Amino acid sequence: MRSPTIDLLLILQDRDTRRLGIEAQLKGAPREVSAVEQRIAAEKAAIEAAKNELREYESKKKLLETEIGSAETQRGKYQLQQLSVKKNDEYQALGHQIQEVQRQIGELEGKELEAMYAIDEAKKRFATAEATLKQNIAGHEARIRNLKEKETSLAEELKEATAAVAEARKPLSEAALEAYEQAAKRRMPAVVPIRGGKCGGCHLKVSSEVESAARGRATDLEFAHCDQCGQMVYWES
Repeated sequence: MRSPTIDLLLILQDRDTRRLGIEAQLKGAPREVSAVEQRIAAEKAAIEAAKNELREYESKKKLLETEIGSAETQRGKYQLQQLSVKKNDEYQALGHQIQEVQRQIGELEGKELEAMYAIDEAKKRFATAEATLKQNIAGHEARIRNLKEKETSLAEELKEATAAVAEARKPLSEAALEAYEQAAKRRMPAVVPIRGGKCGGCHLKVSSEVESAARGRATDLEFAHCDQCGQMVYWES
């Protein structure tokens, strides 16, 4: 029959395990929130990248419009000059300049059409990306709200679990608690059964002395310990 002290230690261990689990979840909560925040930042960066692409095409189109306007102004000046010259060679020279400017205008207008097409395509990509990414962001923000609500709930659970641990410690002696805490520092569970001659913690075979001690009635001053891992052991009939 298991000793009452072992039974009390198992109760403490059960409550301690729950407390540690809650603490681990609480510790991981900020990392989860940070990871989701990074995903939000990435989605926003993708939206901004699509927006910048559109702005670049629009800036290019405005620059082309300015260049076309300057070229047309220059063509008008040459045409006016051509009306006022009287020498044939000067007239022809201005005619060549007008043709060259006209060629440049044609090239610029071709680039302007390409830019307009690129703008239309960029607008489509931006609209699609924005709609999808904003939906993703909304989902991420909802996830953060849920995580923060969970964090608040876990904080309350931790208070209850900590109080339950404190309550479970009360019936135990200082010696029993010290033995338990030393084993718990190594790893949890601190108190494990012997099954089939093997420790329930490290799963290695225990000596006959340890097995014999575990079969005996544990006291607050004498506990059986695995001679392999050092955890507290008890005989499980």
